[in-house]
Amino acid sequence: MSVNVNRNVSDQFYRYKMPRLIAKVEGKGNGIKTVIVNMVDVAKALNRPPTYPTKFFGCELGAQTQFDTKNDRYIVNGSHEANKLQDMLDGFIRKFVLCPECDNPETDLHINPKKQTIGNSCKACGYRGMLDTRHKLCTFILKNPPESDSGSVKKEKEKKNRKKDKENGSGSGDGGNHNEIDAPDAVHGDDDDEDWAEETTEEAQRRRMEEISDHAKNLTLSEDLEKPLEERVNMFYNFVKFCHSDKKAQKYLMGGFECVVKLHQTQLLPRVPIILKDLYDADLLEEDVILTWAEKVSKKYVSKELAKEIHAKAAPFVKWLKEAEEESEGSEEEEEEEDENVEVVYSSSARELKVETVEPEKTEEEDDLDIDAI
Repeated sequence: MSVNVNRNVSDQFYRYKMPRLIAKVEGKGNGIKTVIVNMVDVAKALNRPPTYPTKFFGCELGAQTQFDTKNDRYIVNGSHEANKLQDMLDGFIRKFVLCPECDNPETDLHINPKKQTIGNSCKACGYRGMLDTRHKLCTFILKNPPESDSGSVKKEKEKKNRKKDKENGSGSGDGGNHNEIDAPDAVHGDDDDEDWAEETTEEAQRRRMEEISDHAKNLTLSEDLEKPLEERVNMFYNFVKFCHSDKKAQKYLMGGFECVVKLHQTQLLPRVPIILKDLYDADLLEEDVILTWAEKVSKKYVSKELAKEIHAKAAPFVKWLKEAEEESEGSEEEEEEEDENVEVVYSSSARELKVETVEPEKTEEEDDLDIDAI
């Protein structure tokens, strides 16, 4: 009997189907175990290796798992009912199979062993994203990538080895080794198609600039460094003006600012407070964003040592911001006190409304108070 891959969908004509799990309990006592009989068929319907859902069951149940790929036996230690495992399989499908955008199971996993990340791509809607690697199964997936992904890694290694062999063969200067390479002789001949490089003439550059859009022209390299300082500052403002009233973009701008300081450390590090003041005056950075940034030193964009130096240089400007904020709060409280002493006087004979400031009346006790009696 088959069920929908996404069991939240109740449509009987849903085209993504998988066989229902069949579990068989074997052994007694401490040696009891549950064999998932049709795990190969279920994994094939999910486009995942059968070891992934089996290991997922082990992680969720806290039990050991065994894989016998030759005999297609996938085992979870302990006695477990088929319905319970089927419910757990729904959790695996939701986290590692279904697309986050369209909820279709037409997804592939891509492993990056260097960055230790797991990518997810959907063939149905074109979604590309990263999986949350906090689950224990992700460690197993990184160590045991899918066959298609591991095959691509092997092909890349083979290509690199071929390039190294060719470089070693050409560098030795041995004519016999050069003849053993399978490259055709036509490549070394004088053909009309030998020059594949792009044209670098002024006419060719002008033609390519006309082909790209107006927006992309602003991102191309040009002779902007020769322009006056004021024009370059205006160009910079046009690129970063999207930060206005967008606190999330302002946080990214602070990270980019740290990266620029890292590139030109000797020139920009002493001028950190001045640059922050200019960004603040231009409404590219709000006061809340700067104060939040100053509270914690982050090593997200630069090293922690450099981040501490940047925060230390920015300390005078941050202190000025905090003092300005306290002064503004104090002036607001004084204005509120003054407003309390203002009274609107209404007269039936008056033509215009007049506002009079009323001084607090002294009590009789204060008038009769003798200073010698204190």
